[in-house]
Amino acid sequence: MKAIFNNFKKKLAQLGRSMLVPVTAMPVAGILSRIASEDMLNIPLLKAAGDIVFGNMDILFALGAVVAFAKAKDKVSPMVASLLSILVLKSTLAALDESINMGIFAGIVVGCFTAWIFNHSKEWKTPKIFDFFTGEKFVITLAPIATVALGYVLSFIWPPIQMVLDQFAIGIAKLGAVGVFIFGFLNRLLIPVGLHHVFNSYIYFNLGSYTQADGTVITGEMTRFLAGDPTAGLFLSMFFVVMMFGLPGAALAMYKCAKKRRNEVKGLMTSSAITSFVTGITEPLEFSFMFVAPQLYVVHAVYTGLAGAVCYLLGIRIGFSSGGNIIDLVLNWGLGSNVILIIPVGIAFFALYYFTFRFLITKYDLKTLGREDDFIDSEEITEEEKTATLSNKNYAYMAKKIVENLGGAGNIENIGKCMTRLRVETKDASRMNLEKIKQMGVKGVITMSDTSVQIIIGSEVHQIMAEIEQIL
Repeated sequence: MKAIFNNFKKKLAQLGRSMLVPVTAMPVAGILSRIASEDMLNIPLLKAAGDIVFGNMDILFALGAVVAFAKAKDKVSPMVASLLSILVLKSTLAALDESINMGIFAGIVVGCFTAWIFNHSKEWKTPKIFDFFTGEKFVITLAPIATVALGYVLSFIWPPIQMVLDQFAIGIAKLGAVGVFIFGFLNRLLIPVGLHHVFNSYIYFNLGSYTQADGTVITGEMTRFLAGDPTAGLFLSMFFVVMMFGLPGAALAMYKCAKKRRNEVKGLMTSSAITSFVTGITEPLEFSFMFVAPQLYVVHAVYTGLAGAVCYLLGIRIGFSSGGNIIDLVLNWGLGSNVILIIPVGIAFFALYYFTFRFLITKYDLKTLGREDDFIDSEEITEEEKTATLSNKNYAYMAKKIVENLGGAGNIENIGKCMTRLRVETKDASRMNLEKIKQMGVKGVITMSDTSVQIIIGSEVHQIMAEIEQIL
């Protein structure tokens, strides 16, 4: 039973990773769509360019899911197959029942389905005359054909599923401030295991519906807000409070509580706070205390939900395309309601985070940055190893040591990255030395199962991954 649960958790984490593909496409699209709107620059061509992303989220999710689950170094064939398959599924469902609207779930189902077909068919042999289509390319032929049958099945099973999801959305909405609190709390609480994207995606892209003047139906809290829905944005305003004000308050508290390396802590906290304020990327800050002081992270999750409830009760309605940051606040100010209240509420939460974090850190001697116990390693450490830290940007050597302590290249079944972490599947857990990896300046290491780990690095994960790919 434990093995089944661990495998399910692993697959769910992989699914969460796949959600990052469409999410990373949204910031630029959202900015283009907003600044090109009639009330701003009024450039229809640019607005159309931005809107096309939001109109094809199912395709992006299909590509993301197949990339996550297809077992291949070269993902071109499964991605092409997934693209063709989602187009086939949409056409099939439209022909069978025009009322069916699976939204992003269509993309998730197709991506997973295509990956499954690829993983089980890539070794199949075809007659000599069809050699061109054999191997990994075979999925491009097989998957779209199989998707016709999938569409037929979904035409029967999806309507009741859709009804349940709709009732869930209605239930969340009926809970009002409580519903928003639950969403905000779970949004943060699921980040350590990388599952927040699964939960977020439903709220962002499927919650509620809005019919535009031309008859186009838009679903999702995020997409509805950007499309001009006057009821959307109540589930999103909390993030401006937390990312622009709350977390910077936490950063100041951790700096003030630092006992040593204060200049280094100041630099790290300042850059992390600015990143959160300007871009809405909070992982560098959150990972700085998530594992060393989980009590603080639970408080952070509660405060995120609380910020959502307060914003809801005050009628603050503001959305985003890239995150709750200053850029989205300025661009989307005119689309929201009571947006000015973000500032006093944000200041209040800055103080709340600051004083709460400072009290808890000093009261319970929490080992946040600059308060850690001195580490004594019984093994001899070379000078090169001493410099293998993120702060010194020795990415090539860090990548080398990460691969080595994962058991070597031969022990790595699969490795990928998301915005802040490496996600690794290994063959033999006994060959890994996770403690060594932790000593190299990473933010943390999460064991998802016996053979699955996540290495929390932060925004520099892209440089590390690039070096690892060179090794592998």
